[in-house]
Amino acid sequence: MINLLYFARLREALQTGSETLDYRADLATVAAIVDLLKARGGVWGEVFADDQTVLVAVNQEMCDLSTVVTDGDEVAFFPPVTGG
Repeated sequence: MINLLYFARLREALQTGSETLDYRADLATVAAIVDLLKARGGVWGEVFADDQTVLVAVNQEMCDLSTVVTDGDEVAFFPPVTGG
C-alpha cells in the first residue's frame, strides 16, 4: 500500500487530503505515480500538468520524480511555499 497525501491548494482542488494505492511494480517511482494521477484527467490532469510546480516528499523527505517508492511508503504532494 502507498499512502498519498495532498496539501494546501492541491487538497482543495482535488477535494481530498489523502488516498491509498495498492503497491505495484509499475508504481515504483514518484514519476510513475504522478503519471497515474495525471491520467485520471480533469482536475487531476490540471494539478499534475507538466507546467505546474508540485513538490513531493517520500516518507517526509524532499525528493524528485526519480525517487523510488516501495510498499508502505508515504508520498506527499504540495505546492511551493512562499513567505516573507
